Amino acid sequence: MVNNSNGKKKVAILIENDVEDAEFQVPFNALKQAGMEVVVLGSRVNETYKGKQGKLSKQPDGTTTEAIASEFDAVVIPGGMAPDHMRRNPNTVRFVQEALQQGKLVAAICHGPQVLIEADLLKGKQATGFLAIRKDIINAGANYVDEPLVIDGNLMTSRQPGDLPIFTTAILSRLGYGGKDAALPDERDPRAEWWKLADAWGGSTKGEIVKALNTVLSGERYSQEALEKYAEKESDAQIKSLFQELIGTKQRHIQFLEARLNELGEKPSLAANIANQYAKVKTAFTGSDDIYQLRSALGDVQTGIGDIGNLIAATTDPISTAIFTQIHKDLLTDEQRLIDLYRSRVGTEVKPAKPTTGAAVSM
Repeated sequence: MVNNSNGKKKVAILIENDVEDAEFQVPFNALKQAGMEVVVLGSRVNETYKGKQGKLSKQPDGTTTEAIASEFDAVVIPGGMAPDHMRRNPNTVRFVQEALQQGKLVAAICHGPQVLIEADLLKGKQATGFLAIRKDIINAGANYVDEPLVIDGNLMTSRQPGDLPIFTTAILSRLGYGGKDAALPDERDPRAEWWKLADAWGGSTKGEIVKALNTVLSGERYSQEALEKYAEKESDAQIKSLFQELIGTKQRHIQFLEARLNELGEKPSLAANIANQYAKVKTAFTGSDDIYQLRSALGDVQTGIGDIGNLIAATTDPISTAIFTQIHKDLLTDEQRLIDLYRSRVGTEVKPAKPTTGAAVSM
């Protein structure tokens, strides 16, 4: 790799509006703290770019139009909505193409691989990215791997903010910053306290992680109690049986969340502890019609899907994010099972929703 005259490694981080704040900030801070020269490249010099979450405001050091790939050791492509803007700029695409072809490290996270797709750089590669672009990555000729970190030659990809401390550690180690003096864990170590690194680099704080865990815990406790009340009123044996299965899933989720809080030396919040009581009050006023109970349960699940999806994109702790991701997958399965049963009872036509007082606690 090419070093500057001052001996520092030189790394480009791409930026556009609506970049995922943490996916820019964590690598940026980590590289700076490691003593590397970090150059922020956008499409326009005089633009002040804003982060998707409203936490980041950054003016670039230069543009991809003027940048010369051979002068850099690595290129980092953060995600959010920014890559959709990046891939529309032929100069950005060219810069990334040249960097990879010249053997420079190219690291993309979340939606960042959209730029790699536009540059025709994924054919025959092992790669990952945010779940929403999985098919795009596959259609570009890559083998999609659902792992926190996928490395193929000088190409490095990760999936989401929860992978950031692992992703960033891998970048640092490949740029020669590592070993005992750096106190960085092995990127393959599942026991490492990754959240502490992310916190030190500007990611989620412990308080934010605990709040997210308690938010999900509140929703799951609410949903468990609500399902128990729906089941009590339900006369349809098949619907009642499904409710019982979903209750079991909720109980497992609660165990995972409480265990993670315990690992962090924390306990469930007051709101999480009383969420089931809130559900008892809310469901006491619901009707007893079988289909109404089914639709109420469906509404609770759909609320959870949206809320937990937001938390997955906002938390930089790999362990907590993995729990959230599993719960999200389970909720999607639960939603499909509920809607299949609903359609078998009332037909395939979707009826207008009745107002419900059994909605889940907002996360």
